[in-house]
Amino acid sequence: MVLTDLVRGGDEKDETPIRVRRRAVLALGAVLVAGAGASGCGLLDDEPDEPPPPDPLQPLADDAVRLAGLHRAAAVAFPDRAAVLTPIAEAHEAHAKELARIMATAAPSPAASASASGAGTEEDAVEALRVAEKAAYESAVQACLRTPNHRAALVGSIAAARATHLEALK
Repeated sequence: MVLTDLVRGGDEKDETPIRVRRRAVLALGAVLVAGAGASGCGLLDDEPDEPPPPDPLQPLADDAVRLAGLHRAAAVAFPDRAAVLTPIAEAHEAHAKELARIMATAAPSPAASASASGAGTEEDAVEALRVAEKAAYESAVQACLRTPNHRAALVGSIAAARATHLEALK
């Protein structure tokens, strides 16, 4: 539709014609569309957007970071066990890194060194690690049962690794 003709009021005898240019109508239309779009898309809303829900695998990643720190601390506290504890810590660090990649989050920072020697003797520290690994293993098994198919292989391998960690800590 081209608007270049005269627009007349209701009574043609007394009123002078009003010229409407196409550019003016287009400009008015653009302003109206922009105003309606801006108010509908949240640009002018005062309420902040709700943050997305946390990824269901986040607890698994948190456990991996925590366990890596526990094993590293125990390896330092008990050097005789370092040959067993260091590879376990490295496995947990690799799991945390891969989980972060899958969840598209920042790579985890190393856990603060939890005092593995705080348990007292070497046997007490290893038992504390066993308890932590068992709880994390059970959590990984549950996560594997609930996770979507495209994530199941990773979560299943983490659960299997945690089961082998339990055996290595005997």
